[in-house]
Amino acid sequence: MRPTATSSPWRLHRDADTHPSLGLSRAALLVLVVGFGGLALAGIEVPLRAQMVVYLVGMVALNLPHGGYEHFENLRRRRPTVRWRYVGAYLLAIAAFVGLFLLAPVAGLALALVVAMAKGGLGGLHVLAATSGTEHLRTRPQRALAVAVRGGAVMLVPIVFHPTTFHSFSSLMVGLVEPGALAAYSGQFDLTRRVIAVGYALALGTHVGLGYVRGGGRAWLVDAGESVLLAAYFAVVPVLVAVGLYFPFWYSARQVARTATVEAEPVGDDEWDLVGGTSASTVALRAWGILIAGALATFAVLAVVYWLFPNPLAGTAALPGAVAFWSVFISIVALPHVLVGSLLDRDRGIWYVP
Repeated sequence: MRPTATSSPWRLHRDADTHPSLGLSRAALLVLVVGFGGLALAGIEVPLRAQMVVYLVGMVALNLPHGGYEHFENLRRRRPTVRWRYVGAYLLAIAAFVGLFLLAPVAGLALALVVAMAKGGLGGLHVLAATSGTEHLRTRPQRALAVAVRGGAVMLVPIVFHPTTFHSFSSLMVGLVEPGALAAYSGQFDLTRRVIAVGYALALGTHVGLGYVRGGGRAWLVDAGESVLLAAYFAVVPVLVAVGLYFPFWYSARQVARTATVEAEPVGDDEWDLVGGTSASTVALRAWGILIAGALATFAVLAVVYWLFPNPLAGTAALPGAVAFWSVFISIVALPHVLVGSLLDRDRGIWYVP
């Protein structure tokens, strides 16, 4: 049975855009923009070593647990057959991504960037649909543009405003497999950067303007404000700090708001196992067990990837090598998260919580 109109991911809006996590996410990014903007105006640079530490703390210590929680949310009411298909597709996607990176590391880097943008863009759109609403996004191309603008801020804006750091760590990421492989493309970097700057500016302007023409209202105002905030955040905040804190302070926090908003949605699908009659303590214990198992599985995959890569620390010092390795690894495990949990499960994907 397909989901009813009330459970469609585009019809979940219930004037629920006052959840504390939404306000905290916006406030966090705004504070960081103002703070780092002030430092830049004062001529103060944050040491690269400090930026790398912030990145690793944000991505590993703060955001990784939420990744496991999202898997639990997507699978906790599925029947066992669906769960096994999910796990099988997940492992297949991981193997394919690792194989691509080993055979063609530059193409693997490109895919890693696309994965980060897709995760941020799709996640942002579904949060918007569940909270403030998407009445101003009338067509599928318009929603795709919204995804591109929100997701593009994560990787495209840093290319424009922080090119040296972005290029340096991209080279290290490719160097996990083939040191120097990115050098052949370095001559086109400045031209690519200019094209991206113009293209993203046009996309942002079109997204905001078309949303106003197609509906305006509060939903458009929230979307426009958040899109501009994201662009400003990744333009002003150093890229390592920006990416490292974006996922825990923005992405994860906002998924909490989305989950809370749609938790009470009716199910009505025989593929969903409603745990009715199960005590709260049993459900909590089961959730804890699944999260522990997920954490162990994640680190098992990490160990395998580390072993497979010829230069797992890119032949550099431990800290920049760890940043490069984790950036690749987190993209590898995020690819099936996006594909299996969202694009290949359009009715009730990773973003839907019954």
